[in-house]
Amino acid sequence: MIKNFFMLLFIISAIGVYGKNMENKINFKFDNKEIIVLLNNNGAAESLLKQLPLEVKFENYGSVEKISYLSERLDVSEAPNSCSPKDGDLTYYSPWGNLAFFHKDFRNSNGLIPLGKIILGRENLDEIDKSSVVKIEKF
Repeated sequence: MIKNFFMLLFIISAIGVYGKNMENKINFKFDNKEIIVLLNNNGAAESLLKQLPLEVKFENYGSVEKISYLSERLDVSEAPNSCSPKDGDLTYYSPWGNLAFFHKDFRNSNGLIPLGKIILGRENLDEIDKSSVVKIEKF
């Protein structure tokens, strides 16, 4: 009985802390491949969710990131204004208005807003810029 009580308490706590992020997954589909990203809890990530579904094209940039320009800028008013991206991070570079997947760690950069982290399909990231169309949808 006590064990069940603590398990229920743990589940309720986990939903309270992580509940919002558990729903904020997005899927990047291209060439029968996919990348699933768990979004952060910030205004820029929510702004991206509101624009979905999208079709974009990615390109390699500086051998560190894969970027794609959005037709509409994200609302960054309630988001951090810099980050130190790691391999597998999805970010938004506000000065240029582009999404950026990092496939190598990079230095802290002003204007680079963390959006989320790849949780499935990291092995497909190297191929995303070879596709003519990438569909971004809510997962």
